[in-house]
Amino acid sequence: MHSSAALSRIAPSGTTAMTDRAIELRESGLDIISLSVGEPDFATPPHVIEAAKAALDDGQTRYTAVGGTSQLKQAAALHFARDLGIEVPASQVTVSAGGKQAIFHAMLATVSEGDEVIVPSPWWVSYPEIVRFAGGKVVPLPTLAKDNFRFTPADLEAQIGPRTLWVLLNSPGNPTGAYYPEDMLRGIGEVLRRHPRVMVLSDDIYAPLNYTLDGTGARPHATLANLCPDLADRILTVSGVSKSHAMTGFRIGVAAGPQWLIKAMEKLQSHSSGNPCSISQAAAVAAFAGPQDFLAEWRERFRTRRDRVVAAINAIPGLSTPTPEGAFYCMIDAAPLMERFGDDVKLTLHLLEQGVALVPASAFGGRDGFRISFAADDARLEEALRRIEKALT
Repeated sequence: MHSSAALSRIAPSGTTAMTDRAIELRESGLDIISLSVGEPDFATPPHVIEAAKAALDDGQTRYTAVGGTSQLKQAAALHFARDLGIEVPASQVTVSAGGKQAIFHAMLATVSEGDEVIVPSPWWVSYPEIVRFAGGKVVPLPTLAKDNFRFTPADLEAQIGPRTLWVLLNSPGNPTGAYYPEDMLRGIGEVLRRHPRVMVLSDDIYAPLNYTLDGTGARPHATLANLCPDLADRILTVSGVSKSHAMTGFRIGVAAGPQWLIKAMEKLQSHSSGNPCSISQAAAVAAFAGPQDFLAEWRERFRTRRDRVVAAINAIPGLSTPTPEGAFYCMIDAAPLMERFGDDVKLTLHLLEQGVALVPASAFGGRDGFRISFAADDARLEEALRRIEKALT
């Protein structure tokens, strides 16, 4: 028996592996605090739960259109306009079983053997694996902590070659919390205008968790399709409800882009999974179209946690981190500790033995550090920080 050539090109998820190991140790009786998973600890909003229950009671348990119900496509279009400033008709929106599936289908629908995809690093673990599975070549675009893990337009242009097909842009980003403001995105747009073959996948799943927002709308979330509408025919913007509405298990992602690409993605989905869960779709309509006021409170609670993590980590000898501007992650630099531990995998295993599950930077295409997810309740987060300090000092 043997696996396919496509499967042999990819590796298991590093974040999932650490989470699974933490579960194993917890089940063996050890007290493990997991800061390895990107999942809000808040409860799903009640109006979303009620919409799911109502859909069940109403018998909405049948197949829907492959790319999502018309109600959800319209609600998603509302979300793209209201929260991202992207005016898009419902016909240019598609719904998938999580944002990851949308990205997978976009790559599979467009990437041919040898096409290059520029992926900023440290990267979300699935980006390079999806590209490789599709037969593409990953072109890393390294970013540094001193630059808040952001690349410049000049950095991007230096990596573009004759086979470049896509640039993957995640803002705010996982695993670094990096956020690209308007001026940087406009500069990236200028570069793209000089390279008309290159498309952009803008992953904005963490847009509501943007700590530069002031709550008044005076400084909205910046995204490329809004700032550079002349490039809209080659930008796919991905979003969803998992992070913003604590709906990770509902598995709903949405994407907006040129109609030819949306149709290609739905063609693939018709054979891979069919429609997303009908009940989850009804819940997502309520998430997008219902009350959004709770998001400001969630964002402030995450901001408080972020500030606590940044202060605690920067007070531990050998560790440092910039202050992330979005999402709920800190990428920790532990380079001064590598002489002691050898590499970041051994460092995170040491911390796991002390009761804290983290993910090594090497899982994200980085090195000599680890990622903390501060999507954990305050008491557990405080105890985890105490354990990290005790384990390293």
